[in-house]
Amino acid sequence: MEILDYAFMQRALLAAVLVGITAPAVGIYLVQRRQALMGDGIGHVAMTGVGLGFLLTWSPVWMATLVSVLGAVLMELIRWYGKTRGDIALAMLFYGGMAGGVMFINLAPTGSNANLTSYLFGSLSTVSESDVTAICVLAAFVVLVTLGLRRQLFAVSQDEEFARVTGLPVRALNLLTAITAAVTVTVAMRVVGLLLVSALMVVPVAAAQQISRSFAATFVIAVAIGVSVTIGGTVTSYYQDVPPGATIVLLTIGAFIVLTALAAPLTRRRARARASAQSAHDPGECAIPGTRGAADEVGV
Repeated sequence: MEILDYAFMQRALLAAVLVGITAPAVGIYLVQRRQALMGDGIGHVAMTGVGLGFLLTWSPVWMATLVSVLGAVLMELIRWYGKTRGDIALAMLFYGGMAGGVMFINLAPTGSNANLTSYLFGSLSTVSESDVTAICVLAAFVVLVTLGLRRQLFAVSQDEEFARVTGLPVRALNLLTAITAAVTVTVAMRVVGLLLVSALMVVPVAAAQQISRSFAATFVIAVAIGVSVTIGGTVTSYYQDVPPGATIVLLTIGAFIVLTALAAPLTRRRARARASAQSAHDPGECAIPGTRGAADEVGV
């Protein structure tokens, strides 16, 4: 294939595959915790890291990783202790991160503004060998955590109180989830961009939930969707000269719409099958709507 003749596209495709795996792998836990927009907040904070990287002439990827991890830990502390003013503190953290990034970029050497755009919205030609190395290392950490601790993370995501009663270190696992999300943001920013990465963490999971009824199936389908749209968006960006981040997100939303449309008749058939089974078991109950538990509809 012609696209593989170019070293920068080889690097971009490798980065795209890793992003497609890691973003949904972390996103599934954020969706379960009802923190779907956490990736967006971390992306705002990571801008300060990118700006510092340019200002200090250090790797923006590693600096963004450091700053976003610190920001993610601070978010968790605010969630624990913030109480009624926690939302205000989070808002200041998010927008302070954006403002700090813009300020540091302005103080950095000339030409950094153009480079910032590639971190905000993704870029194919600017993915360097050092970026790929950093992405590989960070992606390995994300995969190790999300797969190796999947049972513990799922338990905490579903019910923190129950997980605490069973003896799980809930706060430590919450912190680990936040740190893993922060690392994922920096993994994805070179391909999708800081301002769009949250969509890739959440939408594939939401799409997978339309057709799956278990956590394991949702995980696998979400990762498959993530890899498919990141590769598809990267290839489309190369041939059509369109922004990769925006293309990937639009493809992800398209996958959600398609799976939602396909799931509608499947849901109706399942509902009719349950109604028929209930009627056969106890004809007297079939006329009473809403008697089934909500747990039957849980997709993860």
